[in-house]
This record gives sequence, C-alpha cells and structure tokens, in this order.
Amino acid sequence: MLIENMIMAFHAIKANKMRSFLTMLGIIIGIGSVISIVSIGDTMRGLFSDLYKDVGITQAYISIGYWLDDIRQSDYFTLDDLERIKEVFGDEIAYIDADSATSSDVQAGRIKMKFNFSGIDYNYIDVQPVDIIYGRYLNKGDILGRRKNVVIKVESAEQLFGTENAVGKTFRTTIYGYTDEYTVVGVYKKEMNAFQALMMGGRSDTGSAYIPYTILTWPNDLNYYCHLFAAEGTDMNDFMSRLLTYIAKLKGRNASDYYTQTAVEQMGSVDGVMGALSSAVGGIAAISLLVGGIGIMNIMLVSVTERTREIGIRKALGAKTRDVLIQFLTESAILSASGGIIGVALAVSLVTVGGMALGLPVIIKPMVILLAVSFSAVVGIFFGIYPASKAAKADPIDALRYE
Repeated sequence: MLIENMIMAFHAIKANKMRSFLTMLGIIIGIGSVISIVSIGDTMRGLFSDLYKDVGITQAYISIGYWLDDIRQSDYFTLDDLERIKEVFGDEIAYIDADSATSSDVQAGRIKMKFNFSGIDYNYIDVQPVDIIYGRYLNKGDILGRRKNVVIKVESAEQLFGTENAVGKTFRTTIYGYTDEYTVVGVYKKEMNAFQALMMGGRSDTGSAYIPYTILTWPNDLNYYCHLFAAEGTDMNDFMSRLLTYIAKLKGRNASDYYTQTAVEQMGSVDGVMGALSSAVGGIAAISLLVGGIGIMNIMLVSVTERTREIGIRKALGAKTRDVLIQFLTESAILSASGGIIGVALAVSLVTVGGMALGLPVIIKPMVILLAVSFSAVVGIFFGIYPASKAAKADPIDALRYE
C-alpha cells in the first residue's frame, strides 16, 4: 500500500512539474541555508580547535591582577621564582618562562625592516616544535649567558638577508634602549595550519625571530607574567588551582589577587561563542522552512480541490478514509523530502567548493544531513495533515458530483 501511494505521489508531482518545484523552493532554500550555516560553523570551530592544539592545549598564563591598586615590586615574577616553581612542580611543568616579547627595527646592510622578537628558553622547542633547517636552536648557554643569538624564521631570513641560509649573518637592533649586534645561529620553518594561513594571507612585511628570554627580562629581571606549559594529559583545573595557591603563598598574596588564563578556557569560550552564533543564525535560516511548509499546505489544498472527483471515485470503489489520508500525506512528505534532498545537495556543493577555494578543510556532518532530510519530511507531513484530512473527510457523493 505504501509503495502504491508513493507511486501515485510521484505521478502527481510529475504531472505538475513547475508548480511542484516552486512549492519545494522554500524547503530547498531553508534546508540549504541551515546545512550551509551549520557546516560553516562546525568548520570554523574545527579550525579554532586545531589552532589551540597547535599553540598548546596545556598552555597557561598567570599575572598579578590588573585590578589591584596596591601592586608591589615583590609581586612581580623573578627568574628565581620561575626556577622555584619548576622545581616544586617537577614533571607537571613541561616548560616555563616570563612570556617576554618585543618589536624593534632591525638593519642588515642597507635593508631595514620590523621584527617581532619572542623571548624563549632553550627547551621551548619541546612544547612548540619547529623544523630547524639551518644551524641550531638556542641552547642553555645562550639563555644563561644572555647571548645576542637569534633563531630566525626562514621567510624573514630571506627578506632581511636575501637568502634562506642566514646562519652566521648579523644585524643591528635596539632593545630596551640598548643597540647591539645580533648573530643568527639558526633558521627555522614552521608549517601553518589552515586557519593561520587564511588569516596571514600573503607575505608579511614583519619578521619573526626567537631570542633568549633572559635578554628581554634584563636589567631588573622583574616580569609581569608567568608563562608555562603543563605536561600532556594534566588536569588543568586541578593543576592551576594548586599552582595559584603556591604562587599566592610565595608572594604573600591571596589567590584571588592573580589573573589566570589557560588555553583550555580560551578554547571553551571561543567554541561556546561559535556554537551559539551558529545556532542563532541557523535558527533564523530555519524560519524559511516554516515558509516552505506553508507553501506545501497551500499547494496541497489546491491539489485536493483539483482532485475532488478522483477522491470521490476512490472512496466509491471502497477506499477508506485512512487510505485517502495516507495518500495525500505521502505526497506531501515526498514533496518536502525531495526539496530537502535538493537543498542538501546544493548546500554540500557550495560549502565544499567554498572550502576548496579558500583552502580550508570543510566539516559536513552526516548526522546533520540525515536530520535535515528527516526534518524536511516531517515538515511536509505536518503541513500536509490539514489538506489530507480535508480530502479524507470528503463525502463520496458530493465528490462525484463536483465539477
């Protein structure tokens, strides 16, 4: 019986191709919009997730609270404080420094350009891996001796020196009022993820390099931040609670006097915002499904009126009220589901092509597609109930007399 109703539904849709397509258009636009928006949202959330994994999911910052009015010199972190923290927490801390960085103009021969310098410890490569393609990484001697050695990014080396292999070359720059000659001891390359590549766009005019963080903490060695990476698999909530308690005790402060931020918290906040935004915009787009459902109801009412004699003949030949009801509900569901399938195909095609054009890995969840098609069929059934009920309740005598 179901197969027969489906065949009849397809015949009815085929008999009025243009009208059926225009009826499905609302569903096509609605489903296409919802899937596109949800897929774009999932893609962006995936890119942010990859970004945080790339920068380190166990990364954390601690600083004296910016809201305090009574900040003392002893509240700042010294190099001895960082060493003490590392000793106390041992293997739980994979890396720690003062999060020191600066920007400065550099000159090599006649070439001048802006550089961003990141102050790091010798084992930073363990938590932020890079590919050293020439020379070496900074070592412990560079850090303890505050040596004017740098590890430069390959693109920056090419811009400043005209060659990738810049090991042994020097440039002059001024940091914190002191002008010195710095020597390139290594050249590194780091692959960018899709999100970073999209945000960076073309070639940057600002160079990048690593220098010993002890250079950027000199001369007073007082640091606003304590920057660290916990060991992989660490429970960040528990770890940060214990670390904050220890630092507060070390500095004679309350734990609430310090500001903390972890990559996990940042990732959760961004993911929450992206998810809420995607849901809100998707909900607005879903309104078009309501419009499409009303269009289906309208066209089914017209269909019932046009096929009044057909209904009368079927009922006169023994068709039950339930049979007529199921017939029109099936037609309504197929009409809506067909629109849903076309909408899914268009959405997937557009999102995929857009992702390929931008060089982004697109996330399209099969469950979303299944739910979209199922929901479109439910919309068709819901809005087809009244027209189908009207057809099913038609009196066969009146229907046969209808002209």
